[in-house]
Amino acid sequence: MNTTAATTAAIEIRDLEKTYSDGKRALKGVSFDVPRGQIFGLLGPNGAGKSTLINILAGLVNKTGGSAKIWGFDIDKDTRNAKRAIGIVPQEVLFDVFFTPYEALELQAGMYGIAPKNRRSMEILKALRLEDKANAYSRTLSGGMKRRLLIGKALVHNPPILILDEPTAGVDIELRQQLWEYVRRLHAEGTTVVLTTHYLEEAEMLCDRIAIINHGQVIANDETSTLLATAQEKVLIAVLDADLAAVPEGLPVKKAELKGTRELILTYDRSQVTAGQLLSSLGERGLTVADVTTREADLEDVFLHLTQAGIVDGH
Repeated sequence: MNTTAATTAAIEIRDLEKTYSDGKRALKGVSFDVPRGQIFGLLGPNGAGKSTLINILAGLVNKTGGSAKIWGFDIDKDTRNAKRAIGIVPQEVLFDVFFTPYEALELQAGMYGIAPKNRRSMEILKALRLEDKANAYSRTLSGGMKRRLLIGKALVHNPPILILDEPTAGVDIELRQQLWEYVRRLHAEGTTVVLTTHYLEEAEMLCDRIAIINHGQVIANDETSTLLATAQEKVLIAVLDADLAAVPEGLPVKKAELKGTRELILTYDRSQVTAGQLLSSLGERGLTVADVTTREADLEDVFLHLTQAGIVDGH
């Protein structure tokens, strides 16, 4: 396909607005870019506006303001090329149960105007480990197989961008690992991947960059490593050499918890106190530490901090 504006982002969103007929303002001037060749995480609580945004890109919902470009093509001015540049795997497992997986992919390819000689239905089924189910009725497939088939349908026209909307919701760990193995392979071959997920460890593990949406607004957009570095909370776990009846008072921490009689779990703000100072505080109280470990903040800590702040701001 024609890939003009090759230096532009994979997806460019500017001041995107959506107000529904009931007055609900789902998107409030959202702007961000998805860089080409990355795995990009789009995160946010339920009702934050993620699905509305994806449905606008898919052409299923009309925006009420702003602009969006997919692979350099404006979704309003060059709708056909914009749609051909993107494959979307929806949350809901919906397709005609009376078609076989092979027939479903052939039909989808036909809808994109792909000539029979250029279709890759069996190649896609094999890549998704569904070749042995090629001629089985789709209604007989397991939930995990159906989800893989949805990915196959999104890939029939060989789009440079793949959007995965909660692809591992409700699937077992083995299938989740298979899906990510395939996504990594697609990414290695040059596909730009946009991922929404409630499994924050997945986003932390897979995504090069993450945008977080809350109340219809972008509240964070940065490289995953940079986002993680913004987290100020850190956890220190101190194992004492003698039993403790209660948590000592006056420690310079945000939260203190006693696990059993000897393990203190201390959550502190590393911008205000160091682990060394915290250990000194324990020593000043006559406590001897037999063992100590620390845990850095993860993406879940960052996400909760940002979205909870957003909820407060939203009210």
